[in-house]
Amino acid sequence: MKRRNFLKGAALAGALAASTAAFAQDDTKTIGVAIPSATHGFMGGLNYHAQETIKRLEETYPQLDFVLATAGNAGKMVNDIEDMVATRDIDALVVLPFESEPLTSPVKAVADQGIWVTVVDRGLSQPGIEDLYVAGDNPGFGRMAGEYFRENLDEGDNIVVLRGIPTTLDNERVEAFTAAIEGSGINVLDMQHGNWNRDDAFNVMQDFLSKYDDIDAVWAADDDMAIGVMEAIAQAGREDEMWVVGGAGMKEIIKRIMDGDPQLPVNVTYPPAQISTAIELTALGLVSDAPVTGRFIIGSQLVTPENAEQFYFPDSPF
Repeated sequence: MKRRNFLKGAALAGALAASTAAFAQDDTKTIGVAIPSATHGFMGGLNYHAQETIKRLEETYPQLDFVLATAGNAGKMVNDIEDMVATRDIDALVVLPFESEPLTSPVKAVADQGIWVTVVDRGLSQPGIEDLYVAGDNPGFGRMAGEYFRENLDEGDNIVVLRGIPTTLDNERVEAFTAAIEGSGINVLDMQHGNWNRDDAFNVMQDFLSKYDDIDAVWAADDDMAIGVMEAIAQAGREDEMWVVGGAGMKEIIKRIMDGDPQLPVNVTYPPAQISTAIELTALGLVSDAPVTGRFIIGSQLVTPENAEQFYFPDSPF
């Protein structure tokens, strides 16, 4: 998938119908996929979807090879990518940067060789390096949660908010949430960073519970944090006082929504399956003339008891 011949403007449907027949079986192309290790729930789900997608695409397109590498730190990810280029002669790279800054120069070096680059979720520190960017809708994530709070709480009700790791991504979510509830009369008692970590969220929520006698709802903004929040609430014996909204679609949370748990009325998607979208679009570009360059932002959806089943992946680790 070299930049000079990647896109020719064919219609997507036609490309899908004719791709396998049009592509010579002995003209094998290789896609490298570099992602973080499954260090927490969301990344566990992302690893699961990456593996399942590669397995399916290898069966669908025998003319494609895949090399998947997972890394527990930025240095290993850089080494993995350099190895893909040097020893596997990859035609395309799909990468979810472990960290933005240390991955920017190595990924740019890949792009400078004419290799197609798809970046997922965490952007690089220099814009315009990648050919395709795939991510969830962070402002939409915050806005959708805020709209639910606005519609289901009364003026004068009290909430607390747990933020993620201090990042631009977290800022976008919180700013959109705050804008959505502005003018509603909902009181934000406190807002602290739980760092997308259930232990940190447990500690933050314990502090909130000790400080505030009247809390009507909690925006945990992440399902790992929601688990920690609910553990703190349970230890305090205050389950009946407040409901909790997390986010991202952890299977345990989705199952409880399916079962009508009043403590978890809804969830907001930020799917780890976005890696599947990135890999599939990259593969489609290799086997067809379909145009896939640009930005692909996956909109957030509100998960309710009525539609939760379609977001439930029981075999996923997340």
